[in-house]
Amino acid sequence: MESIRIFAPASVANVSCGFDVLGFCLDPIGDEMVLRKTKEKGVRITKIEGASLPMEVNKNVASVALLALLEDHPCDYGFEMEIYKKIKPGSGIGSSAASAAGAVFAANQLMGAPLSSKELIQYAMAGEQLASGAAHADNLTPVLLGGFTLVRCNTTLDVIKLPTPKELVATILHPKIELKTSHSRAILKQTIPLGKAVQQWGNLAALVSALYTEDYELLSRSLEDKIIEPYRAMLIPMFEDIRTAAMDAGALGSGISGSGPSIYALSRGMETAERVGKAMRKVIDHVDLEYEIHISKINPEGIKILSQE
Repeated sequence: MESIRIFAPASVANVSCGFDVLGFCLDPIGDEMVLRKTKEKGVRITKIEGASLPMEVNKNVASVALLALLEDHPCDYGFEMEIYKKIKPGSGIGSSAASAAGAVFAANQLMGAPLSSKELIQYAMAGEQLASGAAHADNLTPVLLGGFTLVRCNTTLDVIKLPTPKELVATILHPKIELKTSHSRAILKQTIPLGKAVQQWGNLAALVSALYTEDYELLSRSLEDKIIEPYRAMLIPMFEDIRTAAMDAGALGSGISGSGPSIYALSRGMETAERVGKAMRKVIDHVDLEYEIHISKINPEGIKILSQE
């Protein structure tokens, strides 16, 4: 195989109570990437469409991730890369994770797939480190593994793929403003009250249980963030109004996607998810702000191969 074209999906991280550890993969939203082998060793980016991103290999999350992979797994050829961005950088739905995970996944395929998807996570994290200043895997893991994922430990990369309830559908509202992950992390407190921590642990444990048992009522009660969201909500226009509208329309839960500004809602069934999208739209239409709404089933596969030669 000399070249490969892949679809690298968007993702939702944190999922309310799962800051830096929980995420799920979206389906119709994502980037496309093309990787080709070259006789000359090293990595080159030859084209970027859809976003103004660095072409320099040491400044782009995709090439930084790929260079990390090649440092441990050198080969006697190089790679050139084309990136077609459909996920807006700074949107909160895993733009950098899609690029980093997509690059290492595609290169691994061209190398004969010597590594598993789980083994690729550590190299994709080099790209996330560049993007946000923190090497976290909560977006990367669902992109590479699909579905819902839990990162027990970022250091040892103890990651678990969780089951996804069959009727679960996500509604994503993306206000077209950029909110850098590094900035939204900088406003967070470094210490938290014990009482709030206990509430958060309880919600996360219950949410994982709800995914295994398909208990939609328990899932709804668990989608609550006592620690991170109160600080980040102030960065997102009309966040509380939009979340309230989503819940009133029948959503199981709603919160900030990743570091924002996107807002996610989870619903039971496509009909409810579409109704939630209309309710969100009705609120944000009162603000002079461009936005997009996406409705997506949970993507169980993660990255998809579109073509290979």
